[in-house]
Amino acid sequence: MHQTHDLRWNSVDPIEKAIRSAFEKGDTSQRAYREKVYRSAFAALERALQSNPNVTPAITQRRRQELSAKITQIESEFIPVPSVDAPCRPPHAPAPEVSVGRREPELGFDPVVTPRDRPDAAPTPGPEEAAIAAPVKGDRPPRVRRSWVAPLVALLVFAALIGGVYMFLKSGAAKLPAPAPQQPAAEQQQSQPQAAQSDTPPPALGEDNDLSDWISVFSPADPSTVTAPGDTRAEVDETNGESFMRIASGASGSPILFDVGQGILDQLAGRKVVFAIVANSADGNETQISVECSLADLGDCGRKRFIVRDTREHFLFEVDLPDTNPGSGGIISINPDIEGKGRAVEVYAIRVTPAGPAG
Repeated sequence: MHQTHDLRWNSVDPIEKAIRSAFEKGDTSQRAYREKVYRSAFAALERALQSNPNVTPAITQRRRQELSAKITQIESEFIPVPSVDAPCRPPHAPAPEVSVGRREPELGFDPVVTPRDRPDAAPTPGPEEAAIAAPVKGDRPPRVRRSWVAPLVALLVFAALIGGVYMFLKSGAAKLPAPAPQQPAAEQQQSQPQAAQSDTPPPALGEDNDLSDWISVFSPADPSTVTAPGDTRAEVDETNGESFMRIASGASGSPILFDVGQGILDQLAGRKVVFAIVANSADGNETQISVECSLADLGDCGRKRFIVRDTREHFLFEVDLPDTNPGSGGIISINPDIEGKGRAVEVYAIRVTPAGPAG
């Protein structure tokens, strides 16, 4: 039997790619948009950690710190580099001619402390002494002193931005914003203030516009891959033009079975993979589901538990698969209510994607 792992940020390429793909779909110059993306990534990590009871508090803290560091690295790409210009100096005026003996040229630099600033300084020199001390034509030009103000301001701005990222990461979960529809420039300028004040949560990671690396395991368009044994129920329904499979277990507590084709398992053998179940609870009732899988000769994925609410979410879990021939297809089993109260769940899709070689 192979080893299962909870979701780790630095090994799940699809989640990071989903963040950058969302950046391409939206206006990344808007800080509010980027914050929603980061909050969604943090929420996905929290759900994955909570689904694995074997994760210790120390591991949970380390994974959060790794994700925070990754988001800080990505956010640093949006910080402009300030330009520092040398101050303009007036043309160098020639010194007045004086009748003095031969002397060596003096270094051209501005003293930091004037004679009047020192209590033990000599009296202010007269006009003749000042003329002797002035550099003659042909001396080295004075060294340009660059301003320290601009780098200090840039450092303060960067520190404030990092602090803001840390605060909104601690504020809670949110979902990834969907790409805004293309509109004329004039309409876009008018709609931006309203969009900034909207409280509508963005869709979660892995929406239909970021599925190039995902393999479909189940779709409501093909209900023949679903089996409802005993007193369980599984039926296709539709709302707002979108189909889903409503599943419910009976008094027996038997799970509903979703087929995983052998062709899919052939592609996943020897890989670390991430499964995603897209679902929400039915009739506004929160429920706790359990997920198990039997992947033929590739083994199983253990037992996962998730809290499902009336808002559609993506429930992720990671599995290491051995490099062997699966020999047949597999099954994903979902119990929509482990408390046995008959609560139903609406399943929109089940997907899987390779996340790297098995470790």
